[in-house]
Amino acid sequence: MSHLSHPAHTLLEKLDGFSVIIDAERERADIVLERPPFNIISMAQRDQLRLVFESLDENPAVRVIVLRAVGEHFSSGGDIRGFLDATPEHVSKLAWNIAAPARCSKPVIAANRGFCFGVGFEISLACDFRIVSETSQYALPEQKLGQIPGSGGSARLQKMVGITRTKDVVMRSRRVPGQQAYDWGIATMCVPDGDLEKATDALVEELRAFSPIAQRTAKKLLNDTEDSTLAIAIELEGHCYSRLRSSDDFREGVEAFHQKRKPDFKGS
Repeated sequence: MSHLSHPAHTLLEKLDGFSVIIDAERERADIVLERPPFNIISMAQRDQLRLVFESLDENPAVRVIVLRAVGEHFSSGGDIRGFLDATPEHVSKLAWNIAAPARCSKPVIAANRGFCFGVGFEISLACDFRIVSETSQYALPEQKLGQIPGSGGSARLQKMVGITRTKDVVMRSRRVPGQQAYDWGIATMCVPDGDLEKATDALVEELRAFSPIAQRTAKKLLNDTEDSTLAIAIELEGHCYSRLRSSDDFREGVEAFHQKRKPDFKGS
């Protein structure tokens, strides 16, 4: 029998413009954009980012994933010339790649500072938590290129802030500062620039303390029911609740509560 092969095996041999750091002791993986000063995201990098999220999702040593960047800007967006060089079929896959953080079953935190434009904003919107520095500026500037956001940006933003604010951002290519992003409900929290790493670390540790299976269930339930009717959402919530009812972690949580001790969750 011949050995199976897949392009993904070679695609991850040399990461393009980013690195991955796995800290097994802290059950944490960091995906770090590393193409300063603006951390522009190339076409090949989008494919690699998707594969990395899929790989980390299967890694038992990782509980929480952090998406961050070096320097004063998270990312000014994608490689503009790359859009003209890519085939229409390839371009149509961009949104699937950038949605990888949302498909990932584990909690994903985006730590944003400075420019967070275009695909940089879009991949942050696909994460579960967005911690922004006061220096952050979110934008979808594609109208300036005669285009529209192509990786889920306008769609995700409209779900979060409504059609009026989304038109204001998309149709005017308007920048949204960090504090306003928090006020609008785009960002989870807004912190002074010097506190971004500390706030990110604290959230990682907070999330690690919960049951992994309960966290994964909550994330998938919320993602799956975002577009559903209230009745279906309640029905699915009930099914997820009953599934967790038989988990080891739920039993441990109840016993720890009654024994007034910290629970020791195993993820089963």
